[in-house]
Amino acid sequence: MPDNFDAIILGAGAAGLMCAARAGQRGKRMLVLEKADSPGKKILISGGGRCNFTNIGAGPANYLSANPHFAKSALARYTARDFLELVESYDIAWHEKTLGQLFCDGSAKQIVAMLLAECDKASVFGGEVVVRCNEDVRTVERDNGFTVTTDRGTYQGASLVIATGGPSIPKMGATGFAYDLARKFGLKIVEPRPALVPLTLGGEEVLFREISGVSAPVVASAGKGRFPEAALFTHRGLSGPAILQASSYWKPGDPILIDFLPERGAEWLLERKQETPRATVRSALREELPDRLADILAEKLSVESELGNASDKALRIASERLKRWEFRPNGTEGFAKAEVTVGGISTTELSSKTLEAKQVPGLYAIGEAVDVTGWLGGYNFQWAWASGVAAGEAL
Repeated sequence: MPDNFDAIILGAGAAGLMCAARAGQRGKRMLVLEKADSPGKKILISGGGRCNFTNIGAGPANYLSANPHFAKSALARYTARDFLELVESYDIAWHEKTLGQLFCDGSAKQIVAMLLAECDKASVFGGEVVVRCNEDVRTVERDNGFTVTTDRGTYQGASLVIATGGPSIPKMGATGFAYDLARKFGLKIVEPRPALVPLTLGGEEVLFREISGVSAPVVASAGKGRFPEAALFTHRGLSGPAILQASSYWKPGDPILIDFLPERGAEWLLERKQETPRATVRSALREELPDRLADILAEKLSVESELGNASDKALRIASERLKRWEFRPNGTEGFAKAEVTVGGISTTELSSKTLEAKQVPGLYAIGEAVDVTGWLGGYNFQWAWASGVAAGEAL
């Protein structure tokens, strides 16, 4: 006879463990199945091993979705402050980096240990959470509940939670399994694409690969996204926090706009002409940017003379270009280098309050498997916690 549970959660990542803990502490008997050899593997590598576990400013505006209102309910009911209180209750030391990003002082292992301890607490409330790793799901069937068969056994649950994430970082075992399973039950999928991912350059822009390793503070824009952080030039194209952020909004064929002088106005070169007429564009840029980047930008601007000999029109055009430098990426580095996935199980299929499928009672989808994608900086973890709690409260 198969083992029976109130719910089976597929995936022992951030969302899955949070959901299991919350439901278990409500007296439910939960099974978490994970195909990797240990739980929370993506948690362990995040934030350089220190886990950027939330962002204190997390709100609906920090997420991409075909329905930008969908995340509001879950995020409002379980906030970054709520998760921080949980972290502090386990005496996990933390610090805030730039832009509200919260990290462990020690190790991401502390967050995984905390989540597993929360699962263990279920027994205090008459519940149980069983976490089984090295379980590769073979089939999922629905008939008076859900029957899940893995390479190691068969299990039954009144409900099923899809928490297997998206296809980003395949070397960690990530696949499109969540989408295949959702389709099996008739749920629509918003076309997934890599997000928080480096962009590649070709054509004449290959010249910028020569300054691989150079970074500078910029403002990067794509679509509706505008991000003031560092950009990094690589041997393949563009990366760094500003570019990764903008990549979530970038679509093939669109430009990426870079403001190389976010602290300077559009008349900057004209002002420099008045102050130091003997200076050149190259020397002026070297005062603001790394030398190798300044040199390549000056070369492309083609204002060869001293500023005092250049026309105001030429300097104005050069200044404007530096404020809105247009790159035309020819692609991304794909899911292999993407931190997350834009797209996924359509929010039109799910209740924003419970994350349950509207047409398939007992089926839930949480975390990155859903078409809700956060910015870089702890936002995706906050969605994992919030969506996990929302489903865990409903099970």
